[in-house]
Amino acid sequence: QVQLVESGGGLVQAGGSLRLSCAASGSISRINVMRWYRQSPAKQREWVATVTSAGSTADAEAVKGRFTISKEYAKNTVYLQMNSLKPEDTAVYYCNADITEWSGTRRSYWGQGTQVTVSS
Repeated sequence: QVQLVESGGGLVQAGGSLRLSCAASGSISRINVMRWYRQSPAKQREWVATVTSAGSTADAEAVKGRFTISKEYAKNTVYLQMNSLKPEDTAVYYCNADITEWSGTRRSYWGQGTQVTVSS
């Protein structure tokens, strides 16, 4: 089994910054891909950013130039640096990881989410 634990959410004023972390633990042989998603009450869950084991990254148009995803796979951790935050970034942010376990099973795991609130 694998667990993902997010941290770093909170309340920030528009224009401010936050850094989210997601740490994976458990029976991990390889982290293939890690992603951030977000969901606000008015919207479906949407993809935010991805980082692969090779270090390739991609992010959604809505956050391009403001958010940066990075990884520290030696610590099984992914980060999301969020700058120039806007009220519309308010959401619960979820970490998702595509992991190969020591058993050889490859699965997708989700964290419990961390709330980000941006005040205007």
